[in-house]
Order: sequence, then structure tokens, then C-alpha cells
Amino acid sequence: MKNPILDTLSRPLRDLRISVTDRCNFRCQYCMPAEIFGPDFAFLPKEEVLSFEEIERLAIIFSKLGVRKIRVTGGEPLMRKELPSLIQRLLKIPGIQDIGLTTNGVYLPKYAKELKEAGLKRVNVSLDALNDEIFMKMNGRGVRSKAVIKGIDAALAHGLKVKINMVVQRSMNEDEILPMAEFCRKKGLSLRFIEFMDVGNSNGWKLDQVVTKKEIYEKLKSRFQLEPVEPAYFGEVAKRYRYQGEQTEVGFITSVTESFCSSCTRARISAEGKLYTCLFASEGYDLRALLRSGAKDEEIAQKVADIWNHRADRYSDERLANTHHPRKKIEMSYIGG
Repeated sequence: MKNPILDTLSRPLRDLRISVTDRCNFRCQYCMPAEIFGPDFAFLPKEEVLSFEEIERLAIIFSKLGVRKIRVTGGEPLMRKELPSLIQRLLKIPGIQDIGLTTNGVYLPKYAKELKEAGLKRVNVSLDALNDEIFMKMNGRGVRSKAVIKGIDAALAHGLKVKINMVVQRSMNEDEILPMAEFCRKKGLSLRFIEFMDVGNSNGWKLDQVVTKKEIYEKLKSRFQLEPVEPAYFGEVAKRYRYQGEQTEVGFITSVTESFCSSCTRARISAEGKLYTCLFASEGYDLRALLRSGAKDEEIAQKVADIWNHRADRYSDERLANTHHPRKKIEMSYIGG
């Protein structure tokens, strides 16, 4: 089997996002709105979620197919018991050069030390506002921004590198753009502004709710001098800038207004073991069934290679060109964004 494997648009398989749970302690409107994911919502039973052994086995198979970076996601991944032990196992896999973790940060005071000792080097922390009234409304659980900042400080104190993710929604938190930029700049933290995306079916997405990269950039320019940073590798998603005369960066994830489908190298495994080749996919491929049916690694690898070889996903391009068709999509809480 050739390495790396390529899809129909010559995009290699390099990045793997693994969701370790579909559960979360937040109910963010753009991901798990409380009116849908309420107290009676049926999350996956334990036996349907991949075990650490199954996750490790898949990661080994994907590494042999060319994957070099893994991101552990959820739901909220730190709700999965003994997660640092999984991180430790994944870091031992030959070929894996980098592992990241995306979290809302609330559990970092409890787990940052263990994660660092397990070998994790970096975390991405979601923080959509500093203003408590806005943040509590966005997270749907009345959690104040101080709880997340406490997690950020704990991560930094234990030597973890921290990036901040901020989803920007019109008439919701656009006034927080400059305060967040100033906050992250003072702490020396990279900040990623994420355009509000139509992931899943439950977040009520409308195009007029999107605050574009151009608008955010103009706001930043009113206070800061920015200079562009060259992409570090093929498939890098963020369009990066740095504050002039500093190393601290600010970036933009522009899935809506400046599509990056042409260089997308990401596959995603959901909490119940389905492989998705696009964040906006409708259907996944059941790898859990293969794992539990006694299939050999070579058989699973061949199946993954066949799936990737036939991949033609370019949803954001189609949305931009208005040629996409409305469809049911996998919820973000299952595949971690």
C-alpha cells in the first residue's frame, strides 16, 4: 500500500481527529443547544463508545497510512475517564509526530498535570467571550469565563502550550473580538477566530449570522498592526498573522468565506467508531464493526485506504459557490469539529 494515500483530489491523509466521547458539560448554541441536548437526551451507552484499546489500534493503522497528527476531541474529551493514559499510549505510536487536545478548559485544573506527565504538549481551549453575560448565554450552562481562564492558567503552569478558539456569531459575541485579542496578546496566547459554521443540523445556522474573516480582521486592524505569517505545512487550516514586532499570533478559520477544501488532509473518527471524511458529512463508515468482527489490521487498513481513495468531499467550496444541496449532517458533538 502506497504511503501517503491520496483522495480523488490528490489530498493526502495526514491528520486524524478522534472523538473519545459524545458527552459535554457545556451546551453551546453552535454545537449542542440545550433545547435539543437536554436532560432527556440519550447519549451513547458505554458499550457503543470505542475503548482505548480500539482507539489505539485504529491510530496505529492510520499512522501506517500516513497520518502524522492526531487531535483528541469530544464532546468534552476530559469527561472521558483516564484520558491521560490514552494520550500516553497514542504518543508511543511510530510515525505520530504531534498530538493535540481540544477542550473547553473547565477540567484542566484537575487534569493539566496528568496530561503533561503523559506527554501531551499542547491544548486548544474554547473560549467565546470574556464577558460573563455573553459567555454564559453561549455555553448554555451558566459557566463564567473565569472557570475557563482558571483552566488556561493551570495548563500554562504545567508547561502546556495553549491556543484559544473563539467562534464568532453576529449579534452574540462580535463585541468580544477586541477584548479577546487583547487578553490573549497579553498572555502570549495564539488566538483563532472561527467563522460560525453550519455543522450538524441543530444550531440554527444562517449565513447572516456569520462574522467574516474580513470583518474581524478590520476590527483588529483598528487597534493592532498585523503582519501575515506563511503557512507552516500543506493543509494548515488557520490563516495566521502576528502582532508586529511580536511572536504572538492571531489566526482565522475561514470555512465559510474562504474555503480550504482543496488542501484538507483530515479524517475524523466519531465516538462510536465511524469514519467521516468531512466535517459536514452525512454518512460515516463503521470501523467499530470491523474492529469487533475480528477483522485483521490489514483488512481495516485496506478499507480505510479505499474510502480515502474515493473521497471527493468539498462541501465548503460548494456552499461558497451555492451548489451544495441541503442535507442532514453529523452533529459536531460526535466528531469534535
